[in-house]
Amino acid sequence: MAKQNTDRTTIDLFADEKRSGRPKTNPLPRKEQLRVNKRNQLRRDRQKGMKRIELKVGNDLFDALNGIAQEQGISRSELIEQILIEHVAVLTTEPPR
Repeated sequence: MAKQNTDRTTIDLFADEKRSGRPKTNPLPRKEQLRVNKRNQLRRDRQKGMKRIELKVGNDLFDALNGIAQEQGISRSELIEQILIEHVAVLTTEPPR
């Protein structure tokens, strides 16, 4: 029986053949790639004038925000930003008590 390189059904014929996986396009290890990407993302956000706010909420509110954002086709972050902008606009136009 002749061995054909395209035949992958007879595994024993190809046991010692090294099959390459996905080509490596970045020389850095994955952990370092993630670090570099995060640094670049933070730099882009700073250039856009954006600041980071961390917020902890309960599961019910989290699920509600996810649902509303999905219905509107936007990210949860964009939805929260819209809500905050609207609420701040209302607070700044209200007469003081």
